[in-house]
Amino acid sequence: MDLNNIEQLLAKYLDGTTSLLEEQQLKLFFNQETIPVHLEVYKPLFNYFTVSKKETFTAKLPLETKTNFTYKWLSIAAVVAISFGIYFNWSVNSQDLGTYSQDETQLAYKEFIQSLQMVSKNFNKGATSVSYLQELNIAKEQIAYLNDFQNPIGRTLKMNN
Repeated sequence: MDLNNIEQLLAKYLDGTTSLLEEQQLKLFFNQETIPVHLEVYKPLFNYFTVSKKETFTAKLPLETKTNFTYKWLSIAAVVAISFGIYFNWSVNSQDLGTYSQDETQLAYKEFIQSLQMVSKNFNKGATSVSYLQELNIAKEQIAYLNDFQNPIGRTLKMNN
């Protein structure tokens, strides 16, 4: 083929105006062994389709999944755990735990109150450490208010509502 004609077809191809027959001519030209040096950069573009047609996927795809196997064992383990829980719950409930004296119950109550106060103290400390989030919410509302200035029609409609 004439080199001038190939350059014209290549320009049309890059503009996206070639027909399928013209693209076939370009593919045939770029499949040759010898190509002008200034057109070497386009050779991989047209040879890609020829090479990719020859490629085949030979890896074996695993069609069976192991999730069914895992779910079976997981459900069996859950049934066993529930059965043990029910059995031990009945055996604990059937035992006589005895009675406690008044002093022991008062001591347990005082320790329980102390532990709740410790939890409350630590919770309040944690709540004060995240108080800056309120400031972030205020800043977010101010930014939203500033964004309303970009849309004067929307701001007018909000005022009417």
